[in-house]
Amino acid sequence: MELQYERVAGLDIGKATLTACVRTPGSRGRRRAETRTFSTMTRSLQVMRDWLLAEGVTVAAMESTSTYWKGAFYCLEEAMEVWLINAAHIKAFDRRKSDVRDAEWIAQLLEVGLLRPSFVPPPDIRRLRMLTRYRVQLMGDRTREITRLELMLEDASVKLSSVAASLTSVSARAMVGALIGGESDPRVLADLAKGKMRRKIPALTEALTGHFDAGHAQLARSMLARIAAVEAALTELNAVIAAAFEPWSHQLELLQTIPGVGEKVAQVIIAETGADMARFPSPEHLASWAGVAPGMHESAGRFHAIPPPHGNKWLTAMLVEAAGSVGRMKGANYLSAQHARLSGRRGAGRAQVAVAHSILVSAYWMLTRDEPYRDLGPDWLAKHNDEAHARRLVAQLERLGHTVTLDQPAA
Repeated sequence: MELQYERVAGLDIGKATLTACVRTPGSRGRRRAETRTFSTMTRSLQVMRDWLLAEGVTVAAMESTSTYWKGAFYCLEEAMEVWLINAAHIKAFDRRKSDVRDAEWIAQLLEVGLLRPSFVPPPDIRRLRMLTRYRVQLMGDRTREITRLELMLEDASVKLSSVAASLTSVSARAMVGALIGGESDPRVLADLAKGKMRRKIPALTEALTGHFDAGHAQLARSMLARIAAVEAALTELNAVIAAAFEPWSHQLELLQTIPGVGEKVAQVIIAETGADMARFPSPEHLASWAGVAPGMHESAGRFHAIPPPHGNKWLTAMLVEAAGSVGRMKGANYLSAQHARLSGRRGAGRAQVAVAHSILVSAYWMLTRDEPYRDLGPDWLAKHNDEAHARRLVAQLERLGHTVTLDQPAA
């Protein structure tokens, strides 16, 4: 195959060691290969970088192995062009497996142009990613602890979660706190309800009748303490994130004009894509990279439905969450109409992925053109699908044996 790069390096990375293979021009038109093994400690990585520079390497490639690739990538990115390769692309080429062979194989594939680099954001965007991803993890910790509290209350036959919308509301926390304090009279506990919850006092009285004992109280006290600690950490982290996103305040304002996209969703879109749409050739490429593009499999002229491709799980999760909130708007805009139209035919799950795709495509063009969201209106789909709907109805009647003639309405 034709040579694309003359001086390349292939890196096979593990937790403790790194194997690097350098391929450069040799004598009589042949290729020279040299392989060395290094520690993944910072100083050893610097020695590896100096060796690659001394060999005149211009492009280095490595597999995205867990998080172990980050140290080597960050060490090399300022000195040369570095490619992070999807491991599935390497495995598509069958070969014998070892660390040395892996490094040599990556270098050989790289020099003939058979590898594609993955998107790795610049350092400032990587910091935003670290913050927003940690927030998602903290929110998950909070949700899991609330679930444990609910299960513990169920063990005590306290059905508070069946009446209260959330165990973290002011009323629910007051009731759980009173249970921990030793109050056992369900009428007294139900009377702690605040605001609209007071209308549910009879149901709360029944739900709070159980056998909550000292063991349950000890567990509940510990769970509430952990929930409070996580919420305090989230409050502090949100302030840090808000300060970190100040340089992208304009992009945040633009993205929040999309229905269903709040501040957190907009922050994740910027943190995961970098807000620079020039890195993606088209909105379709961006949607495929994120994992919200429709899967396609064509064989013998027939198309078969397959799941969407694997993509950026952090971005996909937030987009699907935003699509779910759009679906609850009940036909107030184009996206909610799209959700309602698809959920009836394909189910809520596919409808949310489709709306997430539309949100991401809108974000692509908004950030590219620097303009706010312009809604097409809830009737747009109906107006532009009337002819297709008429053709479907005609086809159904013809399958039943009828002859159909359509008269064009008078102008």
